[in-house]
Amino acid sequence: MAGLGNPGPEYSRTRHNVGALVTARLGERLGASFRKARFVPLFVAEAKHTDTPLLLTSPGTWMNVSGPGIASVAGRRHVPVERVIAVHDEIDLPFGALRVKKGGSTAGHHGLDSMVEAFRSPDFYRVRIGVGRPARREHNVGHVLNAFSKHEREEVDVLIEDAADAVLSLIEEGLEATQSRFNRGGVAT
Repeated sequence: MAGLGNPGPEYSRTRHNVGALVTARLGERLGASFRKARFVPLFVAEAKHTDTPLLLTSPGTWMNVSGPGIASVAGRRHVPVERVIAVHDEIDLPFGALRVKKGGSTAGHHGLDSMVEAFRSPDFYRVRIGVGRPARREHNVGHVLNAFSKHEREEVDVLIEDAADAVLSLIEEGLEATQSRFNRGGVAT
């Protein structure tokens, strides 16, 4: 599982880091400790859910160039692209929306672009977390790199828990059951 985000405390609670926040939450829930991976800018933790071994990852470099590290660790651990789950922010979904899918377009998300290029395939699962879009397109970068508003913060922790549950559901129950259970629209802001 790859929780996309940017490193450093200044980005830790931003919209762009919801994927990394989900990974950290899963690590806490499963009692896993993250460590720096050898030779690549990536943090990894080994965990188990039921009897399934999980490899949780979070970038140690900018999200937009994180794909090679994720693909390298997946390759060394013999994890095929079809078993990879990317968790990421999605400005094309309203804040609070959650969508689970496999493959498809990256919709211009540079972290996903990096993964597709590194894996040479778009055929990984995605847990897409809606962070909303600013009123003006030229504000997209500032929007995702800013912290959640006070009103949004009240909902973010629930959203992170739900996304973590969706990851575990994908592993246990598969795509269709997970989509039925977790796909939803956003919350009113």
